[in-house]
Amino acid sequence: MRWVVDGINVIGSRPTGWWRDRPGAMRELVEELRALGEPVTVVFDGRPLALPDSDEVEVRFASRRGRNAADDDIVALVAGAEQPTALTVVTSDAELAERVRRHGAEVVGARTFRERLSR
Repeated sequence: MRWVVDGINVIGSRPTGWWRDRPGAMRELVEELRALGEPVTVVFDGRPLALPDSDEVEVRFASRRGRNAADDDIVALVAGAEQPTALTVVTSDAELAERVRRHGAEVVGARTFRERLSR
């Protein structure tokens, strides 16, 4: 099983003031994902910045700018997977959730996933 995380959606699930330091919030999420100790691909919207991959965490940035850019990349990742049913997408975006479910992926909401990260 591999997690596919809608990065900005998960970051935005808590009102921490993350918008004042978006790069810092992205770094913090990547560190939390590393601590999870499970295979993860996180996809962020916005301009790429240096967020190192690790053996378990793959960091991606949307291939284009604009509305639903990361969502479209997440859907493409799921649709192109050999086993989409082995992927669990983390998002609270209902439209994205429906799109990836059509390809066979499971979906977990951002809040539920945050609780898992807190354990």
